[in-house]
Amino acid sequence: MNKPVTNTMTRTRAFLTVFLKEVKENLRDRRTIISAFLTGPLLGPLILVMMLNVTLNRQFDKAEKPLPVPVIGAAHAPNLINALKASGIVPKAPIGDPELAVRKQDADVVLRISPDYADAWRKGEAVQVELIYDSSQRDANAAVERVTQVVETYARQQGAMRLVARGLSPSTAWPVVAARRDQATAQARAALMFSILPYFFVLTIFVGGMYLAIDLTAGERERQSLEPLFANPVPRWKILAGKLAAICTFSAASLLISLLAFSVVGRFIPTEKLGMELDLGPRFGGQVLLLMVPLIALLAALQSMVAAFAKSYREAQTYLSLLMFVPVLPSILLSTMPVKAQGWMYAVPLLGQHLGIMQLLRGDGLTPQQAGLCLAGSVAAALVAVLATARLYQSERLAISG
Repeated sequence: MNKPVTNTMTRTRAFLTVFLKEVKENLRDRRTIISAFLTGPLLGPLILVMMLNVTLNRQFDKAEKPLPVPVIGAAHAPNLINALKASGIVPKAPIGDPELAVRKQDADVVLRISPDYADAWRKGEAVQVELIYDSSQRDANAAVERVTQVVETYARQQGAMRLVARGLSPSTAWPVVAARRDQATAQARAALMFSILPYFFVLTIFVGGMYLAIDLTAGERERQSLEPLFANPVPRWKILAGKLAAICTFSAASLLISLLAFSVVGRFIPTEKLGMELDLGPRFGGQVLLLMVPLIALLAALQSMVAAFAKSYREAQTYLSLLMFVPVLPSILLSTMPVKAQGWMYAVPLLGQHLGIMQLLRGDGLTPQQAGLCLAGSVAAALVAVLATARLYQSERLAISG
């Protein structure tokens, strides 16, 4: 066997030794296992699906089941009351203080009919009914919308009948009609509802490797096991490579479990009742995994770098808890301040992944250029982070505890 081949095998053996050692030791750590394989990847999908199911089913119940609505002055407008009953709205006895009732959520909406309703109606004048509700109570929005639609439909029908009685066409009252042509597909509407998914995926990667990154740097330093490790005749970049590979393995496994969990629980979300289509199947999961691969390496390097500055496990935990907010900033900002995607944005790590995943959710797919920019930008950032961490590993102070 010639010398170059022998050197290559030696380097590979050193890397594998460190990698397998770190993986094996951390597979015995209950805290790492729970955060990487249970709470991180599974808690998010379960909570999201439970919340969506509860919220949607409550809204569906309010939209389909008989809706009780307190009515003040029902005797003044019997025909309107009949129209409400025909649409599944059940008029209830009036209440003394409707404003206080809606604020205290004793009622979602209260309908108040003016005492002069009948006189104005007979004279053919415009009449007004009041819908009393609290818009800050999101749970009441479906009930308010339902009553509003019934009242407006009734008003349009009565207005048309008045015009016909006067020998005029009903269209006289509406010379211009705005026809709404919504171009959003069923998948695009679903993407709007699930825009929080990129946030979940990034958080899963971060949590999946966080405890490993702390333990492999600050933890070993605190246990004073880093110094003898560095004393071995193995270049430190090989030690770092083995540790980073172990962190990436746990992060990737965590993301994979999360994608599988979303593909399963996503089937239990009643999107079809909302006219939406959600595809979180193997194709979506594979594409997300590909986009996230360089991000996994980038986050592993950043976590190791930050943990290297800490003097103890607890201190590293504090630093990384603060760092956790940085990766999720693009997702939060784009959720609150949506902007039109520009080509250069795909090359920005985290931002590119967010835009790419949103396009996959919408069913638009990624162009080769967009995917290339996303991967190239993140790979470049990961290389810079790895080189910076490798430089930090050359410091003698890293191995010294206290």
